[in-house]
Amino acid sequence: MTSDVIVCGLGPAGRALAHRCLARALSVTVVDPAPDRQWSATYGAWADELPGWLDPTTIAATVDQPIAWATRTHRIDRPYVVLDTSGLQKSLELTGAEIVADRAVGLTPDTVALASGRSLTARRVIDARGIARSPAFAEQTAYGLVLDAQQCAGLEPLFMDWRADNGAPADAPRSFLYAVPLGGGAMLLEETCLAGRPALDSTALRDRLHHRLRSRGIEFTGEERVERVRFPVEGGRPGRNSFGAAGGFAHPATGYSVATSLSAADAVAAGAGTWPVSARAVYRLRAAGLRALLALPPTDLPVFFDAFFTMPLTAQRAYLSERTDLTGTVTAMRTLFGALPPQLRRRVAAATLGMRIRSRIRIPSAIMEE
Repeated sequence: MTSDVIVCGLGPAGRALAHRCLARALSVTVVDPAPDRQWSATYGAWADELPGWLDPTTIAATVDQPIAWATRTHRIDRPYVVLDTSGLQKSLELTGAEIVADRAVGLTPDTVALASGRSLTARRVIDARGIARSPAFAEQTAYGLVLDAQQCAGLEPLFMDWRADNGAPADAPRSFLYAVPLGGGAMLLEETCLAGRPALDSTALRDRLHHRLRSRGIEFTGEERVERVRFPVEGGRPGRNSFGAAGGFAHPATGYSVATSLSAADAVAAGAGTWPVSARAVYRLRAAGLRALLALPPTDLPVFFDAFFTMPLTAQRAYLSERTDLTGTVTAMRTLFGALPPQLRRRVAAATLGMRIRSRIRIPSAIMEE
């Protein structure tokens, strides 16, 4: 039997896409080696990124004005939400889909070869299996503890906190504290390496988090639930037959992909193109932003983020969330570049001058001008 759609991979992106295909009465087959595994990661998003069809009960907590600390504090006037991981998974119903517990080993636009030797066919095959790790890809890593909110009394939610109280040497690769409520009286405190090639390992991040918590008088027992994070922030391949991180939906400078995938699921289910010329240009500009971050000396990162969070909220939103807004992305990068100290501008320019954009896209030279 030939399905309308085969979705390979049942993480948040693949499950959301299969769910929206089913909502359109398409025949759907999903392939995953462990389709019933429970998700354990914490997913956050800007509230304005989420699609209207998403069940509002999947939001576990909302932070109206999260804080970013660089060399000084910045209060971001943009609500940030933390999703109920279990609730999100349950809400993306797959009733009516054929669920195949197997591993996809070969994909074409209309066939899937399985590890068992079986072959499946469909009018469309979409790869949502994520990105395989590789030494060539920059990664984001994190180590977190889930604490009772009372243990964190007085600690405001933090989108990122670059303050140097985690015990790391000044010239060591930097990491920041991410602190968000999970609902139900729990809070996640996570030491995060935004991007590295190679990224900081779990042991180093654990030691930094423990040092940071002790320095702030936050008590913990060592028996708390641990969350470990490691995933590539590059390596996706934009195109009609891939989706989620595998399809280039992960933001290379932040690693965020879940909200973008949720928002794009309806359009992909309908067969609409999600990679217009403007989106491909934005994708390349964001990749240039990742190159700049990787090239910055550790001591310059807080200065860079001071400049970023000083920008107007519209510019921040354009760079972080608007994957098809080429004009807004160019404006944001130009604004950020102009706000950086001269020495830092030179480093950013050296890291990004090699970016290539299709000839149909004209990137103003002012991006690299003072």
